[in-house]
Amino acid sequence: MIRTHLLLGSAAVALTSTITAPAFAADPQAVAASVQSGGAIAETEESEDEQIQSAKEIVVQGNIGFRNRSDAAEPILVYDEEYFQRFEPLTAGDALKRVPGVTFLSDVIESDGARLRGLDPGYTQILINGERVPGGQSDRSFFLDRIPAELIEQVEIVRSSSARRTGDAVAGSLNIKLRDGYSLDGGYVRAGGLFFDDGEIKPSGGFYYGGELAGGRVLIGANVQGRYNPKEKSSLRYGDSPENNPDFATDDFDNREDQSDIRDGTDYAFNASWGIETEETEFEILANFVRTERTENERSFEYNDPTAINGPVRATPAGNLLTDNANVNDITTESWAVIGKLDQEWSLGETQVRVGFSKFTDAQDEFEYEVDFDRSTPRFTGDLTLQDTRDQEIFVNLEQEIELSDNLEFAFGGFVQNKKRVFRLQEVRSRFNLTAANRQGYDQFSRNPGEFAPNPFPALGETAFNRIKEDRRDLYALVEGEFDNLTFEVGIRWENTDVTVTDFQVGGAGTLNSSYDEFLPSASLKFEMGDGRITLSGARTLRRPNFNFITPGLLEAEFGDNDFLGNPFLLPETAWGGDLGYEHKIGKTGIVGVNVFYRDVTNLTELSTVLDANGVPVEGSEGDGTFIYTPRNTGNGEVYGVEFDASFSLAFIGLPDTGLFGNFALLESNITDEFGERRFNDQSKYVYNFGAIQNIPSFGAAFGATYRKQGEAFGRLVGEEVTTRYGADLEVFVEKRFGDSFTIRAVGSNLLDGTKDEDFNKFATTGDQISRDFDEYELESERAGPVFQVVARYAF
Repeated sequence: MIRTHLLLGSAAVALTSTITAPAFAADPQAVAASVQSGGAIAETEESEDEQIQSAKEIVVQGNIGFRNRSDAAEPILVYDEEYFQRFEPLTAGDALKRVPGVTFLSDVIESDGARLRGLDPGYTQILINGERVPGGQSDRSFFLDRIPAELIEQVEIVRSSSARRTGDAVAGSLNIKLRDGYSLDGGYVRAGGLFFDDGEIKPSGGFYYGGELAGGRVLIGANVQGRYNPKEKSSLRYGDSPENNPDFATDDFDNREDQSDIRDGTDYAFNASWGIETEETEFEILANFVRTERTENERSFEYNDPTAINGPVRATPAGNLLTDNANVNDITTESWAVIGKLDQEWSLGETQVRVGFSKFTDAQDEFEYEVDFDRSTPRFTGDLTLQDTRDQEIFVNLEQEIELSDNLEFAFGGFVQNKKRVFRLQEVRSRFNLTAANRQGYDQFSRNPGEFAPNPFPALGETAFNRIKEDRRDLYALVEGEFDNLTFEVGIRWENTDVTVTDFQVGGAGTLNSSYDEFLPSASLKFEMGDGRITLSGARTLRRPNFNFITPGLLEAEFGDNDFLGNPFLLPETAWGGDLGYEHKIGKTGIVGVNVFYRDVTNLTELSTVLDANGVPVEGSEGDGTFIYTPRNTGNGEVYGVEFDASFSLAFIGLPDTGLFGNFALLESNITDEFGERRFNDQSKYVYNFGAIQNIPSFGAAFGATYRKQGEAFGRLVGEEVTTRYGADLEVFVEKRFGDSFTIRAVGSNLLDGTKDEDFNKFATTGDQISRDFDEYELESERAGPVFQVVARYAF
């Protein structure tokens, strides 16, 4: 007799039936964990004490962690914190570098916007504790470097969609489950330090406790993490490219830029939960808070020679210097969320209620100062930019489940969400020629062009000030069940969205309203075959418009010399997709799996030329040959690929303390824009990761290594084309355990000193881009050096 909780969407479905436990359920490594709405995991009936992990078990890992399995119908890959912890990832983004099909387009040694199946982050749904949270990015994505890895209990890759979840998951969903009172008993402290290539040391620390309180269970976790990235960049710019001239490097050289780019900050994180269970009632409240304080400090020197540096100079003829630039951006970001969950069983079945409030704020204060020496009289330019983003959401989800038979459940529910996002951008520029007197004694290598900035700075001007309100009203229904070796779910969701965009600028567009609705059917099944299982799923999903695209207002010279005009009436992109997978058990703890996927994306958002009443393109602000572009729903695209993953011990050959893991994703897509065919922008061609962990129980030690490589990516917009390549990444750890309460671990990452290399094709007009008449061709490379980390944990 098995009692399973299929936790999909925002509620748990209880199915009680007399069935034979599938082979995978007997696996001691298969975690019986409740996942709120981001996944679908079968939970075998256990006592509360068996589900709770002691602090000592978390701190002192006696076994190797492998990928876990889900018994629900949806195709889901489950990774517990044991899978990641030994390599000491700093953030959720760092942890996801070890799972299949996730790529990043971040700077070196950073992992922010997760690109599931290589697609733009806006195609991936990010869930925390099973619920969507607002993010500061205009494409609605949430940067995973906001979540400290230490707070994570479990990560799920949900490859398809369910009627219980919102349909914003063209590529799939990533659910980050934070620790709660049912995942930790006892407490532990964490302390460590990071050592960077330039000698900088950053501390980290945390405190975590779980236990009984007021008849229920409570968890409190706090984490402080120093963040640092000492990047070095070099750029070579040319007037033409190898596409047109094989001798471009000598014939068309324009300038070289050397830049230091230091990202320095601190993350503060806190999460708490309290829950109580009775025979018929479950109640839990969860809260999390993250604050990031960060300074991005860039210093650039531009030369008219590809190699020469002639020391401190004040003019180009004396030593090749063209410009001296200093850019400082102070960033403060906060995000927090509170969610309440109530499950009540009664005569008509089970009623579930979810209520949540979340808020995100991002304030950026940026100064850029530049001295241009490539003139008869050097000129100072100073730009001040203030950017403020505030995004908040409140939602209610109500669901009722009715048992149709011993093996069949019917569920229906509704979802209400009100979202408000306010964006304000203020800018001002100060520019003047420098006199001989105020340049006297100026040495750009020891001083800063900010010294010439006027005090006070000129008054700020309003560049953008708008508010977007989205009110959603969704309904859904589904049937799910288990029959012998078959588990299935079939459902449909109706999503209705009302959008109100208000432009607060003087002379702006005022208030504009639009609405849209979509029907999103979905179906999944899982069929057990001995030690293997087949998963098949299909769903219709969507991607809502980029906030910048639906904001009214004209931005001059936004794409090369071309202007950009927002479209408040833009509709979401939609996609029909399917996944077909097979998993096979290896020994007691291992698994190997393969999955093929396909997405047919329609109503794509592409930039189109604004036409006047006679159908003639409207001229842009930069004059003849330039245009005004606006986003429109037009065209189709397709995404497809194959994903492979494996993790297992070598117990079957007598090496139970040796664990191997690896994954590989081959990614492909096709889309047609006004310049021809291309892949979806910035989709890597492949990504793979493999490694091994060796445990030495007799010595209380372990060591391991992981290697990761991401393929080339290409992106094309109006006025610019970018090809991006990343070097390989090697990470190594060594661990020593002392008794049952203390562990110390040393980790080295980016040990191959991998670089991020980008080739930029830049064009002034669309006509130039079609005819391949380059405005500029740029080769850029950045590095940050290896990072070493020492971390100790003590359980009490």
